[in-house]
Amino acid sequence: MNDELQHLKNLGKTSAQWLHAVGIHSVTDLRRLGAVGAYRAVQARGFRASKVLLYAIEGALLNVHWNELPPAHKAELNGQLDAILLRNKS
Repeated sequence: MNDELQHLKNLGKTSAQWLHAVGIHSVTDLRRLGAVGAYRAVQARGFRASKVLLYAIEGALLNVHWNELPPAHKAELNGQLDAILLRNKS
């Protein structure tokens, strides 16, 4: 199977399967949803994804290794995630 997502940096078989399970099948789908949206969709589906998946998706979209994301960029992603979680609690 030629899986477009698995060709992205940081994404392997399991992360691609999780993304497929939530309806993300292409780079276009992933870009449309963004790293935070894709991560939230995976979590909402019940997969036990760590924050590394969030950083891996962002790194895939930027074509950099997730560990090369600057701490400020990771903090921004976490802030976006926290904002979504707060809105959902209201």
